[in-house]
Amino acid sequence: MTKKQKKVLIRILISFALTLVLNICKLSYVLNLIAFLAVYLVIGYDILRKAFRGIVNGRIMDENFLMAIATVGAFALSIYSGSGDYNEAVAVMLFYQTGELFQSCAVHRSRKNISSLMNIRPDYANIERDGALIRVSPYEVEVGTVITVQPGERVAIDGIVVEGDSTLDASSLTGESVPVSVMTGSEVLSGCINLNGVLRIRTTKEFGDSTVSKILELVENATSRKSQSERFISKFAKVYTPFVCICALCLAVIPPVFMFIKSGELTLARWIYRALTFLVISCPCALVISIPLSFFACIGGLSREGILVKGSNFLEVLSDVKSVAFDKTGTLTEGTFKVNKILCREEDKERLIELAAMAECVVSHPIARSICALYSGETDLKRISDVDETRGEGVTATVDAISVSVGSGRLMKSLMIDYPECTDDGTIVYVALDGRYLGTIVISDVIKESSANAINDMKKSRIRTFMLTGDNRSTARIVADSLGIDEVYPELLPQDKVAVLESIIDKTYGATAFAGDGVNDAPVIARADVGIAMGSLGSDAAIEVADVVIMDDDPRKIARAIKYARKCMKIVKENIIFSIAVKFICLALVALGFADMWLGIFADVGVMVIAVLNSIRAFKVRF
Repeated sequence: MTKKQKKVLIRILISFALTLVLNICKLSYVLNLIAFLAVYLVIGYDILRKAFRGIVNGRIMDENFLMAIATVGAFALSIYSGSGDYNEAVAVMLFYQTGELFQSCAVHRSRKNISSLMNIRPDYANIERDGALIRVSPYEVEVGTVITVQPGERVAIDGIVVEGDSTLDASSLTGESVPVSVMTGSEVLSGCINLNGVLRIRTTKEFGDSTVSKILELVENATSRKSQSERFISKFAKVYTPFVCICALCLAVIPPVFMFIKSGELTLARWIYRALTFLVISCPCALVISIPLSFFACIGGLSREGILVKGSNFLEVLSDVKSVAFDKTGTLTEGTFKVNKILCREEDKERLIELAAMAECVVSHPIARSICALYSGETDLKRISDVDETRGEGVTATVDAISVSVGSGRLMKSLMIDYPECTDDGTIVYVALDGRYLGTIVISDVIKESSANAINDMKKSRIRTFMLTGDNRSTARIVADSLGIDEVYPELLPQDKVAVLESIIDKTYGATAFAGDGVNDAPVIARADVGIAMGSLGSDAAIEVADVVIMDDDPRKIARAIKYARKCMKIVKENIIFSIAVKFICLALVALGFADMWLGIFADVGVMVIAVLNSIRAFKVRF
């Protein structure tokens, strides 16, 4: 509980105790009025202040205005009738403040869940100067600087371990509770906690571009993107509040005038009382609070599990996903390529490895890195020129004045190079020198252990699955068949993936998601109804355009995120239907005289509390 919430609770308890005392003690009419007015101001002064500010600023039709006019009117009616009973006005404000406190605590809890992620922000980085470690702001650390991370400290900036070995707690980033072992050469992400050994890490990014900064930016901006349900509630409230005020005015004026004309009896006080009660229970706070709270709680719950949703609008679309298309490399497979075979004459093998590695050394694709790993010599960039990378096909470069072409069969065909087609399982890379075929490199990737379960979870949720890949047909078919994917589209360039995805979207009744990790996937991720990026291996471009980021690259979390989004939308719809139905039933009962202000406020606060309790269910993420 915050200090503000504690103060409200104290005011509620004091007001409740004083009301009991005033009902026991018998005071004179004037003293009784003064005492109840004092209790009323203790419990409701902030509501009256907000209502006054709303009137001054032109925002009249809100819940504070409704509550103020209803309770002040109840006081006025009691004074007018001379009954001396002011319990109703005080009790209405008391119950309303109790409901507001309950809502405030629920919202605070959801914000606390979100803000707990902010604890992953490192306050400092250790750099060595003159033989001593000095703490500096992470923003001051340049790319390539070696930072030292001691046991118990957070990794401040993304980088590569240059000295030491340890285990890292990455649960705040990925939701994975098992510590990760790292050693010299391992890539580490900012925000992880170093559990034991001392690590020296060479930074590869500036702090503003590091993983922890990206996560915080995504989470902080998530609630600014409103869903259709939230926009509907905002529009509904703007129309609904003036409507009920007009209805209350009509209820206060038309029936007594009609009855006066008919019988000559003036019953103005009774109908004004009904109109005030009508205003009290008309407040749509159950909807206005519970709907955003449901989305906020869901986003916070998913964030704790390493699933970052960039806004409640994406959460709503995610719940409607009926088809999911996957990239293969790095999404369904590990993305760690290994050269299995080199097909060439033995005397050409060493030359093929050297020149292919030289041509690929400036390319960031995992396949290129696996080829470079074959070469044990030093890479001299002065030997390389005229590098031309064609995404999805390969690369051409000039190495030692020799034109080197490394890539797929499409690249060979585009360069008019004859080559023997290889039918081995795996990713096939052809190498040519000066326009003549030299040899073939066969590279394999390992399917993730969780991929089969991910596809199976999709099928249980009645979601069709597709695989879009640039790999050759045989390799793509082997992976798709082993996982049980419904349809596979092989040998696709990045622009081809967009076209295929659009065809899938056209024939899908519902939303279509695409999950990928590489820079080549950025266009198709952006085109999908819901773009999903694998955050650990994923490129910055893919993460930037994605709507959902899976921090630990586990494809099972895609199905789980969809399932959880559906649960959230179910809660939202339950709250909308329940709140509106009960609200209109109570309004009708009040208008017909079957409910008084006591019952009205119980119904209003009761609906609000039930809706908020239902929304709190979205906090719990059970995988």
